[in-house]
Order: sequence, then C-alpha cells, then structure tokens
Amino acid sequence: MAHRLLRDHEADGWERPDFPIICESCLGDSPYVRMTRAEYDKECKICTRPFTVFRWRPGRDARYKKTEICQTCSKLKNVCQVCLLDLEYGLPVQVRDTALNIDSHDAIPKSDVNREYFAEEHDRRARAGIDYESSYGKVRPNDTILKLQRTTPYYKRNRAHICSFYIRGECTRGAECPYRHEMPETGELPQQNIKDRYYGVNDPVALKLLGKAGR
Repeated sequence: MAHRLLRDHEADGWERPDFPIICESCLGDSPYVRMTRAEYDKECKICTRPFTVFRWRPGRDARYKKTEICQTCSKLKNVCQVCLLDLEYGLPVQVRDTALNIDSHDAIPKSDVNREYFAEEHDRRARAGIDYESSYGKVRPNDTILKLQRTTPYYKRNRAHICSFYIRGECTRGAECPYRHEMPETGELPQQNIKDRYYGVNDPVALKLLGKAGR
C-alpha cells in the first residue's frame, strides 16, 4: 500500500480541490475575498475522512467561516460545504426531499466502514468520468418547493456569534466587542445537529419551514 501511495498521489482517495463547493450566502457579498486553503486539516463531520479545509471572512462585519464537510459528501446531497443547505433551492435537506418526494434516508450508509467505502467508490467513479446516479437533478421542481425556495442570498447568517460575556452581564468592551450584544433565542432552533441536518432527519429548521408550508 505504501508503494502504491508513492506511485499514485490519488491512491489514498483524499480530495485536493482548489476551491470549495459553497452557496452564495456563505461566500458573502464582498467581491474581494481572501481564502486560506489547508490540505487534510480536518476530518469530515459526516464521513470522518481527512479533507481540504477552506477558511475565509465573508464580509467586513461577518465572522470567519470554514468548510465543515468534504466535497464528496457535498456532491452526494448537493449541499453547501458550510451551511449544508441545498445549492439550488437554498433549503434544508429535509425540506427539499419532502417537497420533491425523494427518499434519501437509506441512500448513504451511516456505518463507518460502509460510509467510507461508499465515498471512495463515488470518488473513483467521478475520476473515471462516470456520472453518479443522483436523483436530485432528475426531479422537476413543483409548486411547493418553488414557493419555499430562497431566491436571494441571506447574508445575515454570516453575522458574528453572540457574546457569552454579554449574556452574563460581564462584557466590558462595549462597542469595540467583535461579538453581538443580544440575548440568544430559546427553543430547538439553536440546538441543531450537523448529521441530522445532512441526512434530513429531525432538523428543527426544516420542521419549522414544513409547518409554515402546511399552514
């Protein structure tokens, strides 16, 4: 295996992209973005394989953002590497799959060994020029998803985090504090799980949107 890795730099199956797969909202509204690239800096939060991490600041008053999942997992679900929202409609996976009647719960294995094999097989097919049989590009949009889709970027999502010292009443920076001085929301929305959001299961944001669509 070691000799194979020395002969073929792609034999390990790890990605080496030059640019991330991200949505317009996460990229930011600034036409000048300085982005750093670190090969194999983190492990993907879905498949746990090492991947190239990109980090940048979307705007002047925004917080730094970085890619959270690898490009293989991003392509399998057609989602942004940062916010995990659908790249075409700007919706959570659970909302998109429900609106388009796509059953993707069993499409990607959840066990470590099967998930890694599935990702490597997808990479191999991509390098060979074989299109992956994805159902997202084959389904025609219906009236429900056209009403729910986000047509304009939502840059408010890139705001700085809430100051924890301000919540306790101990922040002394005042206007110079780089974090937001406001009280956090209570409920299920702040308590999101990245794997639930990726697989489209028990996503509180998706359930809220589906509830609005039902009404």
